[in-house]
Amino acid sequence: MHPGKSKSVLISGGSGLIGMHLTSLLLEKGYTVSHLSRKSGQFGRVRVYRWDPEKKIADHALTGEFDYIIHLAGAGIGEKRWTRKRKSEILSSREDSAKFLFDIVKKNNIGLSAFISASGTGYYGTAVNAKSFDENDPPGNDFLGMVCKRWEEAADKFSAEGIRTVKIRTGVVLAGNGGILEQLSRPFRYGLVIRMGSGRQYMPWIHISDLCRIYFKALEDTQMSGAYNAVAPENVTHNEFMKELASVNHRKIILPPVPGFMVKLLLGEMADIVIKGNRVSAEKILSAGYSFEFPDLRSALNDIYSRQT
Repeated sequence: MHPGKSKSVLISGGSGLIGMHLTSLLLEKGYTVSHLSRKSGQFGRVRVYRWDPEKKIADHALTGEFDYIIHLAGAGIGEKRWTRKRKSEILSSREDSAKFLFDIVKKNNIGLSAFISASGTGYYGTAVNAKSFDENDPPGNDFLGMVCKRWEEAADKFSAEGIRTVKIRTGVVLAGNGGILEQLSRPFRYGLVIRMGSGRQYMPWIHISDLCRIYFKALEDTQMSGAYNAVAPENVTHNEFMKELASVNHRKIILPPVPGFMVKLLLGEMADIVIKGNRVSAEKILSAGYSFEFPDLRSALNDIYSRQT
């Protein structure tokens, strides 16, 4: 980067929930932000470059200088039933797109300062006990564990070239405009609070603001490298989460939990992301000097819902 020139960030998946919030933060911090998308264009202060990882098509203008790439692109985990085709899309949209980004950087000799990749706490698989997973634990042997492992291995191609690489293993993201809260709170319209499975499964979560600030720290902090769990310090079970969510929304009718086998009948293998969980440690990101704006669930939910009134 030339002296006096603003730092430049290229984001894949920039039009998604996390990407839009992160773009706003980075623009506020003085960064030049560009997106990768199926269609090129200019949206406000953000230049959008065309790319299609499936067809290996990239905008010819992607030869300029970028200081950082943030890789957020990936087919939604919970949007569709996990058919064989959908599972292939979930994996390839993450792994193959990361590899294609690497090819673009190599081909155009883009001198990156860092490559920041999303990942998920699904990396660890699920656990019925209260074991707290940290970044040194191996990947789980289920579908999401495999996806996250291969996603991160694709990101490590950058690390092998001497580019600082950070992998953000993200928990359930709490935001006011979409995401899990919108889905969980739909029954509230009818005065109902619905719980899934035993309720004892842990739900690693993070406020969207903290997640974006962790990405910002990953850009700025040259000591950050490798995997970091992006989860709030407070561990809660599904029961505790739903009770807190009901309280903040002034709902009191809590139905008996929907048995796990019924959820499986409805959702198939995808039910595992609802009825199973894992407990994930935030210790490494805390030790790196990050201070959470919303370390506990009550403060996070109060902030989100106060913005909607």
